[in-house]
Amino acid sequence: MMIMMMMMMMMMMMMMMVMVMVMMMMMMMMMMMMMMVMMMMMMMMMMMMMMMMMMMMMMRRRRRRRRMMMRMMMKEKKKKKKKKKKKKKMMMMMMIIQINYFGIIQSM
Repeated sequence: MMIMMMMMMMMMMMMMMVMVMVMMMMMMMMMMMMMMVMMMMMMMMMMMMMMMMMMMMMMRRRRRRRRMMMRMMMKEKKKKKKKKKKKKKMMMMMMIIQINYFGIIQSM
């Protein structure tokens, strides 16, 4: 009886461990998916912001004088440079995440 009980306990423990492992894998996959979605959302937001900025710039250009135009151009150039840096970082992040994602899939 004792041996049987021990065997049963062992089996239960093994099952539990497997379940936990599966759950962990599922959680990881879900987290990765969520991260990917979040990154996509961020990219979309950035694009929207860029579009809005461009529209605003166009509107301002139409309304004001040449001097203002020159100033705005200068500002725009500076802003563009900053944005490019951000984009590069975002791209790097995306690449890293993708690499991790593929790594997890392969490890499965």
